[in-house]
Amino acid sequence: MKKIATIKSDFPTKFGIPRQSGIAKSLLAKIVFEPEFRNAEALRGLEETTHIWLIWEFSQAKCSTFSPTVRPPRLGGNKRLGVFATRSPFRPNPIGLSCVEIVDIKLHTAEGPVIIVSGADLMDGTPIFDIKPYIPYADSFPDAKCGFVDTTEMKKLDVDIPQSMLSKFSKDKATALREILAEDPRPRYQNDSDRRYGFEFAGFEIEFTVTGNRLCVTNISPKRD
Repeated sequence: MKKIATIKSDFPTKFGIPRQSGIAKSLLAKIVFEPEFRNAEALRGLEETTHIWLIWEFSQAKCSTFSPTVRPPRLGGNKRLGVFATRSPFRPNPIGLSCVEIVDIKLHTAEGPVIIVSGADLMDGTPIFDIKPYIPYADSFPDAKCGFVDTTEMKKLDVDIPQSMLSKFSKDKATALREILAEDPRPRYQNDSDRRYGFEFAGFEIEFTVTGNRLCVTNISPKRD
């Protein structure tokens, strides 16, 4: 397979990225095509579609050996399940699948045609192998079940961010940051109220602590080179 595009997102590293697509609906990203595929005709009709599937590569999570089981973060990192029963990035083939919403399609930019999407769970620079339209009648199964995902409750955190820090972002990015933090970006097996966590987002370093169900942002500073 060949890379057809790259995503540009606000996450230069893996920590902090939503664990599934669509969780942080205000999170915007841009799909930029490789020169070979910068042809507006390839997107003809896509303006009538609201959501697309992205097929992409876990470029920072490649495995040299096969492990039949993994530790899903949702289960606290303590219980093993079969790799094919999870969406772990550590797979025989490092392929990811995400459903995102189309916000805008710009056909004529300096980068060629680009697609602006919301809800992407991809790191900046992630290679994309293919794009397919989401088809509601075929792709939606409201009564579907998924074992441990259905039985493990995921509680959102209450997020405290001083307005003086939040004002460093545009309205959209501020909303997206709250959504990301509410989902608790920490590894599920870590629950240390004295520990300070941090990740990079939109050119800033976000630092926070978590006590009980409350996440407090302690510092937001420009990313250090």
